[in-house]
Amino acid sequence: MSNNATAASRRGVFQAHGDGEEESKQPSRSYMLSDFDSDPGSETDPDSEEAESEAELDTEPDTHKESATTGPELTELRDIGKGPQTNVYKEEAYISTTHTQPKTKGELHIHSVLECGSEVMTCQFNNEGTLLAVGLSDGAIKLYSMDNGNFLQTLRDSSSILSSLPVTALRFTLSSQSRCLLLATYASGIVRSWYVWGGECLWGVRDVGETGGGAGGGGQRQTLSLSLSPSGEKAATGGSDSAIHLYDLSTHQRLMTCKASSTRTVMDGHRFRVFAVTFHPEMEREFISGGWDNTIQFWDTRQQHSVRMLSGPHVCGDTLQIDPAVNHILSGSWRKDNALEIWDYVSGQKVTEVPHDYQGESKIYTCHWLGQDHIVAAGSQSNMLRVINRWTMTTESRLLGLSSAVFGSSVCLAGKWTGLIAATSGTSVYLLERDGQQHSKK
Repeated sequence: MSNNATAASRRGVFQAHGDGEEESKQPSRSYMLSDFDSDPGSETDPDSEEAESEAELDTEPDTHKESATTGPELTELRDIGKGPQTNVYKEEAYISTTHTQPKTKGELHIHSVLECGSEVMTCQFNNEGTLLAVGLSDGAIKLYSMDNGNFLQTLRDSSSILSSLPVTALRFTLSSQSRCLLLATYASGIVRSWYVWGGECLWGVRDVGETGGGAGGGGQRQTLSLSLSPSGEKAATGGSDSAIHLYDLSTHQRLMTCKASSTRTVMDGHRFRVFAVTFHPEMEREFISGGWDNTIQFWDTRQQHSVRMLSGPHVCGDTLQIDPAVNHILSGSWRKDNALEIWDYVSGQKVTEVPHDYQGESKIYTCHWLGQDHIVAAGSQSNMLRVINRWTMTTESRLLGLSSAVFGSSVCLAGKWTGLIAATSGTSVYLLERDGQQHSKK
């Protein structure tokens, strides 16, 4: 069977199983989840309005042998795992038919490889560059020390074991007492806050959707993206129902649901799934989002509908990044043409686009700014990660020969590991360094 025939993409990671569209419009991913409700039409009608509801939920300590001993729980989440049955369909995820060893070209080198035991969906360095969190397809989060590369613990509770649905996004933050916290979103529609060093879930909310709940309204949704405001006081989540939820992280309450208006004559919000949400690094009240509807929406946290938009990017992963120094947006699209583009944040005009690499086309799942002069981008089809000079738009180095797509990546921004790149592929996380970085081998 051809690579395209067995392709899986982040665009279809959590979509309803199969509707027969061509691959460019309806790719699948290795874990395809049925809708939480039994209504097959819920995916094709993401704009119906239903009542909002959410509940703060309780958690039980995980008895998983890798988990650290949990302390007293602030909130329990016993009911999170309950609800309608969700099926998981296992397929190949851009599995290469040739058995090649991963290798690098140019000034990029494999520093070390973390074997995680389950397919890796996302990864994230903490702000200090001392920890790497890895979100897995079975709902577990593994923590690794960057000082020695050692595995530290697994963050998982009884409800995530019961649902066993993928972790979709991770973000580190600090509590008001300066404790290291990790926010995580799940395909089950749960948002959790973990106390990293205590290994305990402090609180969790069900990210209730706008659609798909049937006659009762307020249905469950798959939460697919997460961003924190510059102050760390607010979080925005995007998901399978086209709405974006804003949360107050001190009260754990939803502040607002941002969505398109009911009129079809104005595109003031999303119409389909939202795979990327990104706060402006220097503007507490502004964020952008992207997804299946080929738009980037610009939002003000004081307004329910988007304030403006630009058309173009087909976003299927964490592929919207803002460089505040020049107010440029880097967008990555899951498509063959115009996969990497740069936009002016203020005007919404395209600044430039990154040409194809001669090693092959990549459909982008993940991209980042890398310092002042480079871009990191990776995805499927070529199963390749590129380091691109942002001024010449040429690829300077590559990670090649991966057996499956790169779903997630992260760049270390501080500490002695500054500039280290983490990239996921299959059950592994590759830690990559460039020439000139003085990182000792783990």
